[in-house]
Amino acid sequence: MVAKISSSLLPDNTTIAEDGMVVFAGVRADDLAKEYGTPLFVYDEEHIRQRCREAVNAFADGVSYAAKAFLCKAMARLAYEEGMGLDVATIGEAFVAIQAGVPAEKLTLHGNNKSFEELQYAMDKGIGKVVIDSFDEIAKIEQLFSASNTPVKALIRITPGVEAHTHEYITTGEEDSKFGFTVSTGLAEKAIDIVSNSDAIELMGIHAHIGSQVFTKESFRRSTETLAELANSFSLPELCVGGGLGVPYLNDESSISITEWGAIVRKVCEQRGVAAQITAEPGRSIVASAAVTLYTIGTIKELEGIRTYVAVDGGMHDNPRPALYGSGYETFLARATASERDMPITLVGKHCESGDVLVRDGSIPSNASIGDLLVTPVTGAYGQSMGSNYNKVLRPAVVFVRSGQAELVVRREGLEDLLTADMG
Repeated sequence: MVAKISSSLLPDNTTIAEDGMVVFAGVRADDLAKEYGTPLFVYDEEHIRQRCREAVNAFADGVSYAAKAFLCKAMARLAYEEGMGLDVATIGEAFVAIQAGVPAEKLTLHGNNKSFEELQYAMDKGIGKVVIDSFDEIAKIEQLFSASNTPVKALIRITPGVEAHTHEYITTGEEDSKFGFTVSTGLAEKAIDIVSNSDAIELMGIHAHIGSQVFTKESFRRSTETLAELANSFSLPELCVGGGLGVPYLNDESSISITEWGAIVRKVCEQRGVAAQITAEPGRSIVASAAVTLYTIGTIKELEGIRTYVAVDGGMHDNPRPALYGSGYETFLARATASERDMPITLVGKHCESGDVLVRDGSIPSNASIGDLLVTPVTGAYGQSMGSNYNKVLRPAVVFVRSGQAELVVRREGLEDLLTADMG
């Protein structure tokens, strides 16, 4: 027997109706499914806004939302309305943010292999800061500057050599990384020296990101200490500690809050006498637990003595994280949120792949049946944003719910969308 789903994994404004149906910000899950279909991403808008406010309080006006976690025009506007800038990793993310009405000067452009086109776009649009990731990028900026005479405001991305204790694919702060300039080898100091003497670049400070889904206070403390020492050495005006704060996905997981993370960073910087402005770029911790995904059960296949497969109308196209990282999620029936989950299952999607597993070790009530709505919580980050059309499956819709109302912010794709770029 597995306990009912923990309320801590659900969006803040989740309740349960008298008949047992889960209700998100005043809107019943079955009504959402009837109106918008499944699979469906459902975001609690006020939950997102509260996390944005918490981040702004923790890092003042020096905090940006990491758009790669989840981005659409509505999300970009929301983050900006709540006082956050946006960290964008590509020209595409920058374009969406600007189209949403976010001023270009509120954007920070990342990327380990920025093209001439992306750098020129940043200059033309007046993007606030570029995070420089390589010596080749410095050369590109200087080449573009020779033609435009427009200097770029920039941060230098350094690699602090901190073990983040997370999956190797989302660890970015160790010395063996495709990102940034390593501190231990002297490359970081060399890059800072070159940029400081470049007419093409106005050096604003340094940046580091040790990885994603980090739970330990010690990792954040050590990373901040390394950054503080370097910031003090060069008297740079800004110190960006990146993001990476972990969020719980399973009943037995826990993490520190955005507020606690900010307090760790501030304490280290105060102890080290850092005069620089402290900035940060949370993403997952802003949106992950704000959303759930609704699916419809299509098949229940019991293999006696082995396992029970429950297949839904989604899959690795709407949540590739389990296939990529082995990420774990919880499962529950929308009509039985408060019920014990007594049937172990493996939740799978509809793709022609044995690896199309959404939840390997899930559980739901044993009275589950075809047509039931099944919910996976904490799907607000890196689901929709990493989604694909594999097998030419249509990508799901996204709705924001607030005070009993639902707003469609990303429509469900139609078959005609599959041919938008097809020139055959």
